[in-house]
Amino acid sequence: MIYYVSANAKINGWGTKESPFKTIREAAGIAVAGDEIIVAPGIYREYVNPVNGGTDNDHRIIYRSQEPLAAVITGAEPVKGWKHCEGNVWMARVPNTLFGNYNPYTTVISGDWYFSPDPAHTGEVYLNGKAMYESFSLEDIKNPVMDYRSWDPEGTLYRWYTCQSGDFTEIYANFQGADPNCENVEINVRRNCFYPDKTGVNYITLSGFTVRQAATTWAPPTAEQEGMVGPHWSKGWIIENCEISHSRCSGISLGKYLQPENENKWTTRFFKDGTQTERDAICQAQREGWTKENIGSHIIRGCNIHDCGQTGIVGHLGCVFSIIEDNHIHHINNMQDLGGAEIGGIKLHAAIDVIIRRNHFHHCTRGLWLDWQAQGTRVTGNLFHDNVPPEGTIISNGLALGEDIFIEVSHGPTLVDNNLLLSACACRLSTQGLAFVHNLIAGSFTWVGNGTDNGGVNLPTPRYTPYHVPHRTEIAGFMTILHGDARFYNNIFVQQPVPDGIKDQVTKDHADGLNQCNLICGTKPYDGYPDAKTYFGQFTYETVTAHTGKDFYYDHLPVYSGGNVYFNGAQPYDGERDFCQVTDAAVNFELKEADGRIYFDTDLYDHMPDMDTILVTTGYLGEAFEPEQKFEAPDGTPIIFDTDYCGEKRKMIPLPGPFAGSVKSIDIFRKI
Repeated sequence: MIYYVSANAKINGWGTKESPFKTIREAAGIAVAGDEIIVAPGIYREYVNPVNGGTDNDHRIIYRSQEPLAAVITGAEPVKGWKHCEGNVWMARVPNTLFGNYNPYTTVISGDWYFSPDPAHTGEVYLNGKAMYESFSLEDIKNPVMDYRSWDPEGTLYRWYTCQSGDFTEIYANFQGADPNCENVEINVRRNCFYPDKTGVNYITLSGFTVRQAATTWAPPTAEQEGMVGPHWSKGWIIENCEISHSRCSGISLGKYLQPENENKWTTRFFKDGTQTERDAICQAQREGWTKENIGSHIIRGCNIHDCGQTGIVGHLGCVFSIIEDNHIHHINNMQDLGGAEIGGIKLHAAIDVIIRRNHFHHCTRGLWLDWQAQGTRVTGNLFHDNVPPEGTIISNGLALGEDIFIEVSHGPTLVDNNLLLSACACRLSTQGLAFVHNLIAGSFTWVGNGTDNGGVNLPTPRYTPYHVPHRTEIAGFMTILHGDARFYNNIFVQQPVPDGIKDQVTKDHADGLNQCNLICGTKPYDGYPDAKTYFGQFTYETVTAHTGKDFYYDHLPVYSGGNVYFNGAQPYDGERDFCQVTDAAVNFELKEADGRIYFDTDLYDHMPDMDTILVTTGYLGEAFEPEQKFEAPDGTPIIFDTDYCGEKRKMIPLPGPFAGSVKSIDIFRKI
């Protein structure tokens, strides 16, 4: 059956084309498997709570915007009747009945791995669609000063402050000369926009909507991970061709369900560290039905995701076996008013067999963060750039410099192939079980061999993380991170100038530089790691049975390489094999935008050396050490890396880097 919805209908109807419902939630309350809900253009100020789900891929419930992006689901309400106080400051009184049982202006953001000292609220004030900055005293409202922690310092002069007065929420705001009664001023009042309040609502499609301005809460892996949009621990959702923006915390959540025993346990009970709480949460989920048959297998595609405070997409456990493709993910956490360890364009825990492909990440505090159990994860054909703070930004949120990709305490196999990694810091690699194949890497690798312990000073605090039965969620074992077990084949490394601000931050915070906030492009941080022959040669009957200690079981794992090219002073590690370091030419590259398209211009291929490279395959890469799993497709079939970033076929002796042939200017636009 097809139901019709129109916010502009004169009267509320019966859901027919001639007499549509006025709200989406009415249709969401009665739709069943096989039904479709067509939503006319308009603004829908409501929380949509899908009651039922589909039964399988062929019998979904489909929510479709009649015109692309013209149906707007918003968690915000307009505020009028502002009274002028003094200077640029105005005040509005909002009755608390507007908020029901959830008042974003009394709800303070908190939770595990949230480190910001300021008591920020889940509420926000928007001037003409742009979020203003919260202050915590009236004096700051009256006399605001630019905050250079933000990526937009001038925007920090637009400030608001809230307090309670009886049954009213009072909001004071500095609009910098604008008259709020003549402009579009809104406040977010709803916690979610499209999110079932129960788990197990499967096989829903959300297509073509604009969704914005929800008062979401902090979403760590040890809590129920809410988003403005999300399936809430279910299977088989498709979120496609939507614009998702201005969630206070997370835009889309593929995350965990509520476990009362573990809900933010670290920061509410204190006696178990967050890492142990997370292990407890994973094992509990395993007992309670976290399987491939019940959870995950979602698709997020073609979406424009931007201007969210914590993450564009977040997920723990619930993201397994999903595909995230052809999305534009940008301007995440730029306000810098939220601080913690769960921030990025995408932040996923347990991205088992997740494919992240053909996305465009830029201007995020961190582009992509794969934390724990990135087993069978493939990151392929993505464009990353400008995912470090701009020059002049004060970095104070505990996230170091930010980078294109952060892979943390995972045993792999994690595959990164055919990407353009163009930020000054390309990857933070506190992990093992990696394969980098045919990438263009113009930034450094940071934190190699570091960042996997749990902060102990006098006692050892290694982090033991799980690995799984290949292509399943069932846990196969736990182990700490030994580092290494990394493969680098047919990549191009280009050292680019490093902004002074980043150099200053490294000097200030990490004087040793190399192993933590290293700024040298290339595999150089893997100096001293063994090759496979040396490493595996230690394990003989004599050495294993000798009573001379077992340190070799806890030493760094081997590193493998071949076919890499280094430009502009980028440096290989001391065990690198079959590489070429070009020292007689300086190469350049540039991203250009024209007519809504993105072009990659470079003279790099004018100086590409002739070299014998290997056509890389799953068989050639071998197995990730701990899970003993190959770098293969989610269905277990092998991968042949014979197709480039643009979908072109490579030659039998392929060029290094993401392009199959020499290029000077190439259109790398991804339609969204």
